[in-house]
Amino acid sequence: MVNLFWVCIVIALVFTNWVDANAYYHINETELSILEAHEASSFSSLVAQPHMVGITLIQSAAAKGAVCLDGTLPAYHFDHGYGSGANSWLVNLEGGGWCNNRRTCVYRKTTRRGSSKFMEKAIPFTGILSNNAQENPDFFNWNRVKIRYCDGASFTGDSEDKAAQLQFRGQRIWLAAVEDLMSKGMRFAKQALLSGCSAGGLATILHCDEFRGHFPRTTKVKCLSDAGLFLNAVDVAGGHTLRNFFNGVVTLQGAQKNLPRVCTNHLDPTSCFFPENLIASVRTPLFILNTAYDSWQIQSSLAPSSADPHGNWRECRLNHNKCSGSQIQFLQGFRNHMVNVVRGFSRSSQNGLFINSCFAHCQSERQDTWFADNSPVIGNKAIALAVGDWYFDRAAVKDIDCPYPCDNTCHHLVFR
Repeated sequence: MVNLFWVCIVIALVFTNWVDANAYYHINETELSILEAHEASSFSSLVAQPHMVGITLIQSAAAKGAVCLDGTLPAYHFDHGYGSGANSWLVNLEGGGWCNNRRTCVYRKTTRRGSSKFMEKAIPFTGILSNNAQENPDFFNWNRVKIRYCDGASFTGDSEDKAAQLQFRGQRIWLAAVEDLMSKGMRFAKQALLSGCSAGGLATILHCDEFRGHFPRTTKVKCLSDAGLFLNAVDVAGGHTLRNFFNGVVTLQGAQKNLPRVCTNHLDPTSCFFPENLIASVRTPLFILNTAYDSWQIQSSLAPSSADPHGNWRECRLNHNKCSGSQIQFLQGFRNHMVNVVRGFSRSSQNGLFINSCFAHCQSERQDTWFADNSPVIGNKAIALAVGDWYFDRAAVKDIDCPYPCDNTCHHLVFR
């Protein structure tokens, strides 16, 4: 039975008019940030009453200078494992975009993305975080943690802006959270998985080897990046919207010193914020889950309004069914870029891959896309089963979908 409270929350978040037959989700264009702010997971609450997990402030963080943008304590949500999963840990890094200048970071201080004062006291654990074996067959009884995101630079910054009263301490937050979890039993883990969606998916790639380094060599450690494969792609005006944006993030927040040195030894810091320049050098087993036509990247990197002053891309950007032949061809070029980027990465036997041809963003934390009766599949295998097969070495998983429009199992996002 649908929980009335969560119906109200969903309505308040402007998630309306879901057409189940076509698996489309309609979102008001003015709420594009909702893609990351909620990892599009709120719809799961319409399926069943979600399992709610309370917030824990990291009290030890203050002494380490590990604070949110506004100086408040960072936080996580922790659901204890049991049974066969009692010594297994899944640590999930929350997504939620970035702030690239003083103005946007000051605004972010007034939201849950920059201050624990505004964070929910409890959040639903769905998809890969679910405690239900029918919804999450491989990880349901693990210790499951979501580390909240309140720094605006994918947990990499370490500087401050005293005049604007901004603390850029993402790297310290990451370390303080891991150390706190280690003290609560994670140091005894036999198995561990670091995951994240969107900005959290990027953070997973950036911190994957660091995460591995916290455990003994006998611990099985792997990483899952969902919707984190942000590409240094040319936008519809021939510019580099996302690269310019990332340059602001890296420079403002002092992230340079915390980016992987194997990359910064030969590339500039902004290039080393792009996963395409990082994934080949990640030593820890890594699984990349991404849509070939990532909705966030289409909206904010490929065809943002700033690169489309005459609005030629507006309809296409909101609804792929309204794209012209030449626009689809442009988007196929983006897919080709992505396929080329993962080619070398996929040759490693330890890595996994699931790139489906959907117009969506974040699929591991939403129940309908992670594991449900009508979940997206490649070769009849749902995402949850593909990730499980890879993590537990049951099968090699190197799945790349055929180009749009061949996949009729997608849960496309449509905006209006």
